[in-house]
Amino acid sequence: MGKNYWMFAEDGQNAAITRRMGYSLFGMGPRYKKRAERMQPNDRALFYSRNLRSWTASATITGKFYVDESIVWKPDDKAKEFKYRVKLKPNYILSEDQYLDGLQLGPSLEYVKRWSPEDWPLAFFDNLHLIPQRDFSFLEGEMKRLKTGTAGKYRGKTRSKSRSKFRRKP
Repeated sequence: MGKNYWMFAEDGQNAAITRRMGYSLFGMGPRYKKRAERMQPNDRALFYSRNLRSWTASATITGKFYVDESIVWKPDDKAKEFKYRVKLKPNYILSEDQYLDGLQLGPSLEYVKRWSPEDWPLAFFDNLHLIPQRDFSFLEGEMKRLKTGTAGKYRGKTRSKSRSKFRRKP
């Protein structure tokens, strides 16, 4: 079986916890056991923050999934919701002002084509997605360009440049 490309989508507090851990670990609940079993060393992953509608990092899976019920993510009383875990080696971790703006890039992804352009965020409502290599390569390429200063045209905006325009109203 070839390499798989994953999208890990998280919300606010759990995304911050994963970031503080340096994107070295991702946990999934029983609902995702089959997908966790499919993950292999050298599979690749992108991190997407649903609250910010932004991609924040990329990583490589370093081993097969394992079970651990220790408390890492919130809520504390639902540790089993994240008991299927994979260890990761981060490749590109963007600073907050570099986050890839989903409102600009999301509609162009192959993975979201079955949704209308204005509804593309529904594609990442779930926590775990198997995405096309093309989408992964495009998004990680943008991360690499931002981190290394490699020349190339970014088709979207980084988070800092678009934050005020797309900020949610309370």
